[in-house]
Amino acid sequence: MFAWNSILNQSGPTEFVFRVFTAVPEFQALLFLLFLLLYLMILCGNTAIIWVVCTHTSLRTPMYFFLSNLSFLEICYTSVVVPLMLANIWGAQKPLPLAGCGAQMFFFVTLGSTDCFLLAVMAYDRYVAICHPLHYTLIMTQKLCIQLVAGALALALFLSLQLTALIFTLPFCGHRREINHFLCDVPPVLRLACADTRVHQAVLYVVGILVLTVPFLLICVSYVFITLAILRINSAEGRRRAFSTCSSHLTVVLLQYGCCSLVYLRPRSSTSEDEDRQIALVYTFVTPLLNPLIYTLRNKDVKGALRNAILSKAAADAH
Repeated sequence: MFAWNSILNQSGPTEFVFRVFTAVPEFQALLFLLFLLLYLMILCGNTAIIWVVCTHTSLRTPMYFFLSNLSFLEICYTSVVVPLMLANIWGAQKPLPLAGCGAQMFFFVTLGSTDCFLLAVMAYDRYVAICHPLHYTLIMTQKLCIQLVAGALALALFLSLQLTALIFTLPFCGHRREINHFLCDVPPVLRLACADTRVHQAVLYVVGILVLTVPFLLICVSYVFITLAILRINSAEGRRRAFSTCSSHLTVVLLQYGCCSLVYLRPRSSTSEDEDRQIALVYTFVTPLLNPLIYTLRNKDVKGALRNAILSKAAADAH
């Protein structure tokens, strides 16, 4: 509580504004429509996954439980960023108070970190399913699944609160500071502080390693065992199905961890603010959109459940 109060009690009415993508009205309109369309696709795609998993008993398995939680996270994660981003594309720059910037950073880091931890949990689920199929239902109980999701969220909340509070104890000189980004992300806000930020940079790297490197290494270890187990499967169809399921997960993993690592784990001397902003567009729009696309287009169970749901809805409307 004390740490959060430090955000609210900073001396001086410091406000932040986001640097505009373009000052050309035609391009502003085009960007607004593009980002709005992507946002609506993310909302619809991820909501469809949650709805299908919740309404079809055949999908009430640990894998789909984690997938629906991932979809819910993606909806919350993009909703923390995109509405404010859309509001700032058109017209004059709209100032964001210090507390508002702190709140956005806190929720963005919390949800993004939970996303990374959950991808590691999903890799563990695939490892148990493929390497220990006979014990899968005994190991991946409903209680354990809930505990894993709750643990991912609790760890993310703890790390995010410490990091956000630490950053907003820094002084920000001047009344209105321009952030070269479309959200209050950690690196661009740190650049605006008028104090020595070496300790804060070190803490950011530690958090980055805990959130990105450790889960990624766990995923890699899981997939080494998974690959060895798949190669031992006698049936060619069985190998194909196992590789198909895992490759979907790996696509999302590589995009998410790769882009985030470029922003948070590169040395400051080798990064540019414009590059960070462009890379952030990938994990703000592309990965949340790929999640429903990859898992539905490459998954017969989800495709079948969606098709049945649409057909039954159409039949009900016809009557």
